[in-house]
Amino acid sequence: MPISRRGFLAGAAALPVILESTVAAAARSGITVGITVDTRPDWNGAQNFIRSIDEASAAGYRRIETFWNYVERWADNPQGLKDELSKRSLTLETVSNGGRMRTDFVDPAQRDGVIEDHMKLVRFIQGFGCDHLKINIGGKHGPGDRTADYKEMAKTFNELGRRITDMGMKFGVHPHLGSSLQTKQDTEAIMEMTDPKLVNLIVDTGHTTMAGMDPVQLTRTYLHRIIEYHIKDVAPGNKGGFKGELTEPYNTTAENRIFFELGRGGVDFTGIKKILDDNGWKGWWTVELDRTGTTAKESCLIAKKYLETLGLTVGYAS
Repeated sequence: MPISRRGFLAGAAALPVILESTVAAAARSGITVGITVDTRPDWNGAQNFIRSIDEASAAGYRRIETFWNYVERWADNPQGLKDELSKRSLTLETVSNGGRMRTDFVDPAQRDGVIEDHMKLVRFIQGFGCDHLKINIGGKHGPGDRTADYKEMAKTFNELGRRITDMGMKFGVHPHLGSSLQTKQDTEAIMEMTDPKLVNLIVDTGHTTMAGMDPVQLTRTYLHRIIEYHIKDVAPGNKGGFKGELTEPYNTTAENRIFFELGRGGVDFTGIKKILDDNGWKGWWTVELDRTGTTAKESCLIAKKYLETLGLTVGYAS
């Protein structure tokens, strides 16, 4: 049937809208949601690992992150851990370093041992199909000029990254309060001194904010090096980066928490997600609340509801 002039014009007018929606759909981020099963006090510690995966699974989560000292009991029997996860419909996102592992990335005398311990962990998680290793950084955070520290850290990070990349996985470092990698200066220096093909960034929205950084700006700056977010909220007054100086004790009790359940309003998750969507980013959003004010299960349910308002699926996609 011939197309009328009116029909042609109507179709032409609709074309930009169709193209715009197609481009938007193509660019949408591929965010995979996981959860760290370590919320204090009731999920904290190896003795509470089974409880934590029971409750995370019951809440609807399907991918977990944990620490080496929580699962080291299965070092020689990985099938045993796979069985525990499988009966709860869970898979392993990754396992962070910790426990008895050597984690001092500042001291060059410890480099060989640090690499040895971390590659043992990488071989373990590779058997679970994990796509990346996330690490916390041990060693002293000295005062003054830290250029020498950064150079030693970067050497170890690059070497670890090279070996992990050769195994078909990615490697990411996690700026964290109280560690040798925590400040804006630390983060910028390490990103500058490491090979972007080998060393990636884990952005913890709580730790970076309370260290004076803005996770939205970090997303813009390091978009193509970020492979995972640890997502937690902070008080609204700290949005865009805490301006004061933290004094201890903090985050040791429910009363002195500095990190909160998602939705408190101190982190612009919508802004972060828009940048990721606009660039078709693919990676992990891992729910991680260091300490709950109620129970770990209730806190993870709050996070689940909040993520669903952003259009994210916590369980497996149907």
